[in-house]
Amino acid sequence: MVSPLPRQGQGEMTTKPNREPTALAGDLIGRFEAIVGKANALTEPDAQSPYLHEPRELFVGQTPLVLRPGTTVQVSEILKLANDTGTAIVPQGGNTGLVGGQIPAGDKPEVVVSVSRLNRVHHVDPEGGAMTLEAGVTLANAQAAADSANRLFPLSLGSQGTCQVGGNLATNAGGVGVLAYGNARELTLGLEVVLADGRIWDGLRSLRKDNTGYDLRDLFVGSEGTLGIITAAVLKIFPKPKGMATAFAALNSLDNIARFFELAHDAAGPDLTAFEIIPDIGIEFVLRHAEGTRHPLSTIHPWYVLLEISARGAAVDAADAMEAIFGQALEAGLIEDAVLASSLTQTRDFWTLRERMSDVQKQEGGSIKSDVSVPVANVPEFIRRAGEMVEGLVPGARPVPFGHFGDGNIHYNISQPVDAERQEFLSQWDRVTDAINEIVLELNGSISAEHGIGRLKRALLAEVKSDVELDLMRAVKQALDPNGILNPGRVI
Repeated sequence: MVSPLPRQGQGEMTTKPNREPTALAGDLIGRFEAIVGKANALTEPDAQSPYLHEPRELFVGQTPLVLRPGTTVQVSEILKLANDTGTAIVPQGGNTGLVGGQIPAGDKPEVVVSVSRLNRVHHVDPEGGAMTLEAGVTLANAQAAADSANRLFPLSLGSQGTCQVGGNLATNAGGVGVLAYGNARELTLGLEVVLADGRIWDGLRSLRKDNTGYDLRDLFVGSEGTLGIITAAVLKIFPKPKGMATAFAALNSLDNIARFFELAHDAAGPDLTAFEIIPDIGIEFVLRHAEGTRHPLSTIHPWYVLLEISARGAAVDAADAMEAIFGQALEAGLIEDAVLASSLTQTRDFWTLRERMSDVQKQEGGSIKSDVSVPVANVPEFIRRAGEMVEGLVPGARPVPFGHFGDGNIHYNISQPVDAERQEFLSQWDRVTDAINEIVLELNGSISAEHGIGRLKRALLAEVKSDVELDLMRAVKQALDPNGILNPGRVI
């Protein structure tokens, strides 16, 4: 099994297997193989490797078997056999999760079930504003399916070329469009889910209103594969914006960012589809390590905002709306400089600066990462207090807070001090993230905004949820997975 994690994690220090994986009992490998075929029952280490390493290499897993079912019926047969034999199952989508929920580990063997072969788009209904597709469709292909019908699927993540719809729903993914369109939960109309005992719940309905009892859809979205395996979904699609304007603005203070957001949101309303904050140190890292990038402005400022307006009505001109917001913000002294993208190339260049924020930090040494949220009004206070705390605990460490200001979700990453020893810095992961979480909770925030709980934050969940909440969650788990075969050791 993997070496045990401390209460929250070990930063980017890899947790490697310390012994050979426990074998499946008897002829189970053969019985599972008979369901999916030999080519889709992987036992060789090289074939398994892509399913056992997550993006940060924080979790490196082991398994006796990776199964790649090609139909919902095959998923059903896998879970029925697993439930009958007490075999633990780890569902996996595109393997882009950052809290270890999709990586197998434990004293008993855990079989990975990848839904990547469930990759068919069944139906796109532009008039009804919905599309039905399987869980293994990548987010980029889901976007393309909507686009082919002249519609928009607004969920957008940096990993969209690799992450899959099933994983997006299982983790209730957010991304840059939450401000206008909501999380994955708000974009889901219906689901098909295979339960722990192999039964199939067919909830693939595109109804906008259905008050017939408990909302099972919302139960499975965000459950991280602990209650069932999502195999298909009906998702909302939207008319494409009539126009779009993307801009990059410079500001001198966090308080001005808050006031600028209020101004922009009041002016644009639901047409304000992105409001991302980036610190100057983040831009510095991207320019240093991401080839082909350049600064959009001629002068340096402490903070920048990447904002986007998508005109959903014909009467609104996105560029005119953005210019009007700039005029008001300059007059009020909220922004120091700004540039409006004049082409699709320049728009992509602006977004590249934001999307490369996470990966370029690897080039600066160790990075302690937190994905948290606070009420929007408390974002400036959170960032200030967290910065003071970091300087007190790890003098010289370099905070890189960035993210979705409009919904209060800040990725509070901290790069090691220049010339520090990486492992020594990362050994302080728990101490630093504990202090960050303390501030978050004091400000009525959440310790996990969009990455989920998985294995990384499982122990911490018990510290931030009430006994009543935990009892309810355990009751749901017991009712749907009484034998505990689905993603054991994750979430609760």
